[in-house]
Amino acid sequence: MALLTAAARLLGAKNASCLFLAARHASASSTNLKDVLANLIPKEQARIKAFRQQHGKTVVGQITVDMMYGGMRGMKGLVYETSVLDPDEGIGFRGHRIPECQKLLPKVKGGEEPLPEGLFWLLVTGQIPTEEQVSWLSKEWAKRAALPSHVVKMLDNFPTNLHPMSQLSAAITALNNESNFARSYAEGINRTKYWKSIYEDCMDLIAKLPCVATKICQTLYQEGSSIDSKLDWSHNLTNMLGYTDA
Repeated sequence: MALLTAAARLLGAKNASCLFLAARHASASSTNLKDVLANLIPKEQARIKAFRQQHGKTVVGQITVDMMYGGMRGMKGLVYETSVLDPDEGIGFRGHRIPECQKLLPKVKGGEEPLPEGLFWLLVTGQIPTEEQVSWLSKEWAKRAALPSHVVKMLDNFPTNLHPMSQLSAAITALNNESNFARSYAEGINRTKYWKSIYEDCMDLIAKLPCVATKICQTLYQEGSSIDSKLDWSHNLTNMLGYTDA
């Protein structure tokens, strides 16, 4: 985020807001996240390319030996736009502090906290999603949730004393077999199109996490239920782990 601040100063006040909010100007009418990103990303790619051509040699900080020995604290080393941790105001997501997110992001009917789908949409696009967009994302994750048989078999064959986090790590690694990005990269996809495969992998992985967690829980502790396409992501996760309203 420090790099973004420096970049904003270079661009000037008039264009600084574009640096942080450009993604929010895309149409909010589409409920398909990939369609929204297909509109946003080429514009961002062009903006960043132009910015780097103009300011690529600009020095944005100084690195000392103490910084290197002190865990790299204070080093400006990466452009990171999705969140920032301010020592006074706390964490912010795409320019919105937590109280703002709690107020603006869609909630389940009768709920008090934002749905994970809404926060994910905000992080990826920079936009506050509509209830329809969040609903689409819930259904899309439910459609992608099923685990491949080789992952299920692997989890079934693990010893019951293997730590749950070790099982989770192994399952995520094994899902690499289904990776769109790995396949596309091996085929020599143009780097400007990386985002399409990365999008598919991110969506697939997030969708499958409740099933992975439930399978591990079933093996170690108790039986669980299966994905319900009518429920949101967190509702499915808690239901499948055996935590219901009943």
